[in-house]
Amino acid sequence: MTNIENPKVKIKARNMTVHYGDAQALHGIDLDLNANEVTALIGPSGCGKSTFLRCINRMNDVIDGCRVGGSLSIDEQDVYDAAVDVVELRARVGMVFQKPNPFPKSIYDNVAYGPRIHGMAQDRASLDALVERSLKRAGLWQEVKDRLSASGTSLSGGQQQRLCIARAIAVNPDIVLMDEPCSALDPIATAVIEELMEELRRDYTIVIVTHSMQQAARISQRTAYFHLGDLVEHGQTETIFTTPQHQQTEAYISGKIG
Repeated sequence: MTNIENPKVKIKARNMTVHYGDAQALHGIDLDLNANEVTALIGPSGCGKSTFLRCINRMNDVIDGCRVGGSLSIDEQDVYDAAVDVVELRARVGMVFQKPNPFPKSIYDNVAYGPRIHGMAQDRASLDALVERSLKRAGLWQEVKDRLSASGTSLSGGQQQRLCIARAIAVNPDIVLMDEPCSALDPIATAVIEELMEELRRDYTIVIVTHSMQQAARISQRTAYFHLGDLVEHGQTETIFTTPQHQQTEAYISGKIG
């Protein structure tokens, strides 16, 4: 787990609050996430880590009764500013969900969908090249290159998740959010995805929600521990897992609380 010298802050949250109706899900979160690093968000179920993740690409906007306070900026631009185009934001901030969710389309059309919508390919040849590049970066090209017209849903679970990653990076985002991307996968498929994340962070900022302490320790450069809507601790992963500053963090990592 090498750490980049003088890392650049890519995402900056200040006093972020989230309410679902009368219930408060996040309490004044201050958190910096660095470019070209994997940051793992850990904590018990319902602690606010997925809520925070959805703040980054404004997915909370689609939830009735959800109110977001404070500020969250990407490259110093507040994503909640009224001038921000949410469609463009979500192209810039790709997302991979817990359960693989390929579209009921061909493998090719799954990856080509975003670039077509955003007018990123001038002709079929450039679209073909973009699809091939995205599938290669997702580590899937060799397995599917001879059956691009087959349905994305015909792939195995691990392949479907890599297809979803290819779909997310096809529109050339800056940031990739992953909400428990391996929880539905077997250990072999999980290992492939983890290796892929290490490669992708050279070009992207990756934020992952995971319930697996082992996964967070293996793949992330930094870890943030959430508990009941509060950010308890954040720092280099090695430090969080070996010498946490808070007793609550230590109790969670050691399995005393879950």
